[in-house]
Amino acid sequence: MPEKVTPPNASSRFRGVNLGGWLLLEKWMKPSLFSGMSALDETTWCVELGDRAAERLREHWAAFITKADFAWIAETGITVVRIPIGHWILGPPYPYHDIYGSNPYPFVVGGIDILDQAFGWAEEYGLQIVIDLHAAPGCQNGFDNGGITNVVDWPTKEEYVSFSVDLLGRLAERYSGSKALYGIQCLNEPRWDIPTDFLVGYYQRVYEAVRKHCPAERVAIIFHDGFRSHTEYIGAMQPPTYQNVIFDVHRYQCFEKSDLEMDIYGHIDKAANLWRKEAGEIQRDLNLRSIVGEWSLGLDLEVVSLGALGPFDHALKKLTDYQKNAALRAYGAAQLLAFEHHHGWFFWSYRTETTPEWCFRECVERGWLPNNYR
Repeated sequence: MPEKVTPPNASSRFRGVNLGGWLLLEKWMKPSLFSGMSALDETTWCVELGDRAAERLREHWAAFITKADFAWIAETGITVVRIPIGHWILGPPYPYHDIYGSNPYPFVVGGIDILDQAFGWAEEYGLQIVIDLHAAPGCQNGFDNGGITNVVDWPTKEEYVSFSVDLLGRLAERYSGSKALYGIQCLNEPRWDIPTDFLVGYYQRVYEAVRKHCPAERVAIIFHDGFRSHTEYIGAMQPPTYQNVIFDVHRYQCFEKSDLEMDIYGHIDKAANLWRKEAGEIQRDLNLRSIVGEWSLGLDLEVVSLGALGPFDHALKKLTDYQKNAALRAYGAAQLLAFEHHHGWFFWSYRTETTPEWCFRECVERGWLPNNYR
């Protein structure tokens, strides 16, 4: 008989936040970095700036997330941070892509020093870290968060796939001795039309690479649903062969037409009831723990999409300021209660430059989200 998953409980569940836009740029999260440029993602940003990229990016690394932010996060009772990285985190060599042009290694070096620093801060403040491969060689989803907008070449070359596996193995080895390492995420949001069998095979390869350095009793392996029904993964990554494996879903209500046309009461109902019910179904069907790796209070597609077509008549547009504040508190509370039925969650994201509904710190300071997660 297969081992059964223990339902989430107060002693094992975690509540977390993403540190997005820090070691992997997304234009909408800090548009000032892209001002006056044609670049849409970190790859084209580095290619366009050339030698000027290093100074600007290192200034961003030093200021966007600081030790004081880690202290604030810990003070709220958040226990785990998810840190998105690009495949270039360790520096050259890494696989070439045509978009790099004449420079085979366009990315700024030094990101690994920042990640090392983050582990030191996490250990100091009693936090844990999930390392999340957010941008794979060749890009796995065509989004800016995958490194190259409108390109999905990652699954087309074994060089790209094997490099991803090797990279995560090297990072597992590097941080295996740190008590701050909670888990390693195999790949963020692979595109929906990459075959499920292909993804499962990749996840299994990552599992083996990480387990050479990190035992199951200490470090989790996390894999994303790839924008498809969880039922496509029934029977995958099962104990006892695979241990401490977590299934990741991302839950937003601003990217589909039906959501954009919904009023705030519909959004609250969907979060509180549909997403609560879904949590139980996922864990029952897959016999795996599940998390919500990304969620937010964002309901307006316009502020996060580089190319979305309006109009954006979303649920908050016609509300007064008082009503908007009440609506965001209710929408946040509905999600928090629903996600208690998962093993854990990560809000997206800790900081943004111009979008408060996506900025955890601002949501807390405005009273849209609680200030205590213990």
